[in-house]
Amino acid sequence: MHKWLGLAAAVLILDQLTKQAITHSLSLHEMVEVTPFFNLVLVYNRGAAFSFLSDAAGWQRELFIGIALAASIWIAWLLRKYAAQTMFCVALSLILGGAVGNVIDRLLYGAVVDFLDFHALGYHWPAFNVADSAISCGAVLLIWDALKAKGKAAAA
Repeated sequence: MHKWLGLAAAVLILDQLTKQAITHSLSLHEMVEVTPFFNLVLVYNRGAAFSFLSDAAGWQRELFIGIALAASIWIAWLLRKYAAQTMFCVALSLILGGAVGNVIDRLLYGAVVDFLDFHALGYHWPAFNVADSAISCGAVLLIWDALKAKGKAAAA
């Protein structure tokens, strides 16, 4: 289980270091063009993915913190119980590190620090961060792992 918590900690550290670098380098909504399709921009997201509930009256902060903490406890339990299932545990570790990273932001700033801005043909993907990327990659790995296991079961 230690290696899985170590992976989660690595994600958390990378997430927080990148957010610190951005918050110390950019002003709110300041944009730095990196490539023709990618910018760095400092925004604070008070909501969830895709700014869901970002315009709510403030109660969403505690809700999202509570959900993330409950999920983190459950993930830690799953990591302990299924420590030998590599892909499953890598996925959960990515999700855990990302969830805790975003909880730290909500506690420190009242919102999640987002700064990665991809765009094409005038359309911008909502800004996101390292934690969001880890959570998304972890979710994809969980689906892949489940489909792989289902395929093995069907072949047997």
